[in-house]
Amino acid sequence: MKRVFGLLSTLCLASLLALPVSGSAQSCDPDKNGRNPCPTQLVRPPDSGLSAMGRIGRELFHDPLLSGSGRLSCASCHDPAAHYGPSASTIFALGGLDLRHSGRRTVPTLTYLERTPPFSIGPDNAVSEAAPSVAPPTGMTHTQKSANNTAGSAAAIVPQGGLFWDARADTLQEQATGPLYDLNEMASTAEIVAKRLRTGPAAKALLQIAGPAAEKSDTLLVAEAMFALARYQMEDSAFHPYSSRYDKWLEGKSAFSPQESRGYRLFNDPAKGNCAACHVDTVGPDHLPPLFTDHQYEALGVPSNLQHAGKSHSDLGLCESGRVETQGQKAYCGFFSTPTLRNASTRDHFFHNGVYSTLRQVIDFYVLRDTQPERIYPLGKDGQPQKYNDLPKEYHVNVDIMDAPFDRHAGDRPALSVSEREDIIAFLKTLEDAPYSSR
Repeated sequence: MKRVFGLLSTLCLASLLALPVSGSAQSCDPDKNGRNPCPTQLVRPPDSGLSAMGRIGRELFHDPLLSGSGRLSCASCHDPAAHYGPSASTIFALGGLDLRHSGRRTVPTLTYLERTPPFSIGPDNAVSEAAPSVAPPTGMTHTQKSANNTAGSAAAIVPQGGLFWDARADTLQEQATGPLYDLNEMASTAEIVAKRLRTGPAAKALLQIAGPAAEKSDTLLVAEAMFALARYQMEDSAFHPYSSRYDKWLEGKSAFSPQESRGYRLFNDPAKGNCAACHVDTVGPDHLPPLFTDHQYEALGVPSNLQHAGKSHSDLGLCESGRVETQGQKAYCGFFSTPTLRNASTRDHFFHNGVYSTLRQVIDFYVLRDTQPERIYPLGKDGQPQKYNDLPKEYHVNVDIMDAPFDRHAGDRPALSVSEREDIIAFLKTLEDAPYSSR
């Protein structure tokens, strides 16, 4: 069943709807009234309601008694009203048996994961079920990525796909077990979960679907429950509503303000924001709405978060995820996934370590990291900024210094002015989905 779901999450909507695989497409410049001069019809996920397994998954998603403390459900950290991200103001979710343990990283959203392919290492923009995984080069070279030609780096061999900040899971079914058994998160055990599955409100329906074998096997019963959680996320349109003003703009049903139009252009300008190089915002031939991520991994060299100052070692991301393809491979240390920017304007904390709390801080980091590093990093005893101070020096070579706006040096003019940064933020606010409503 896990294999079947992995295939489903990979082929996703394009295969289900017999549509061609997405190709490259250019952005469409807003007209003088802020409207889209080349509107398109988006193909959204079918909303057919929840299957019996999906309904079980919904019950389990909101059940705190699956946790070791009996007080923490999936929804506790992935709040539906917060676009299935964290609603609490704390940077790291508190969990464990006493709800006093801090998670290692910021809580990612569970929205827009239905088209995430499994992890692979292969040619850029070639993510697929059959994408090859190859050994990383000893000194991995970086091919420049540009917002107006995202296929230009196709010859590069890059890590792509997978879930979590470090790609340690390939399917939503597999992902569900991560927080469930983490001692700092839900802190549960297979025994606790199995007992709850046999006695909780979803027990009768789950056992009826799982069949006689699950009656005798806790392992099978838990696996069926994780599949139910995955089905819930795949089937409920609340996890992928595509209801933002940007989606309406793509369809010609909404217009940008002058500031939003400027922000959109800067977002797609390879010499300015160059944001779309990784956060792809175009619609391909398949007419699927853009996800604002290329599902790849980048080493950005974000500064340390002082709230993690006492941690025992640096968070190295992809090279210590436990995946056989990347574990211990120095070329992938410091790499973390590129998240979707949908609903980013509603988040309180950004990057894997939660070092920033506003979009303005995030964009300042992008344009000032290299031009004015003293504004981004603490100063050392020699008075110089300690660049990439959250990453051991031996891995600094992995940090992206090629793609705009990271292609500048100290003293250069930032790629974006202060007002241009505000324009991009205005555009990013158009990516916020309509408020959640329970079904």
